[in-house]
Amino acid sequence: MSERFFIYPDAVDRFAFDWGHLTVTCGPSVNGAGKFSAGVVHVPPGQGHARHNHPGSEEIIYVLEGAGEQMVEDTEGNPVTEQVRAGCTIFVPESRFHSTLNTGDAPMKLFVVYSPAGPEELLRDLPDFRLVHPPHA
Repeated sequence: MSERFFIYPDAVDRFAFDWGHLTVTCGPSVNGAGKFSAGVVHVPPGQGHARHNHPGSEEIIYVLEGAGEQMVEDTEGNPVTEQVRAGCTIFVPESRFHSTLNTGDAPMKLFVVYSPAGPEELLRDLPDFRLVHPPHA
């Protein structure tokens, strides 16, 4: 794999789901990054991803655009839910359950980072997963 330092979301595969899509722009399969992976998530109004976790990985979610409801479970497994909007950084501790719901009237755009890398590849096993190749591929 040649080194790729500069990657736009429209130049790599997109992971599409019934609730929206994730475009991984940095990670082992994209550019060889080994300690983390990152990408851009789009969630249409009224959509969201269900409660889930990433065993062994922490996650950072940064809200780039839009607004919604973010849930992260505390150490006892109780849901902590807050309304979030552009500019908010959400920390999801290792293996912690969380969910996102777009409660706004515009698309929600998130930048996510997983450390260590790997949770994004497990998404391929979900029943509603669809791989969308870039238009020029």
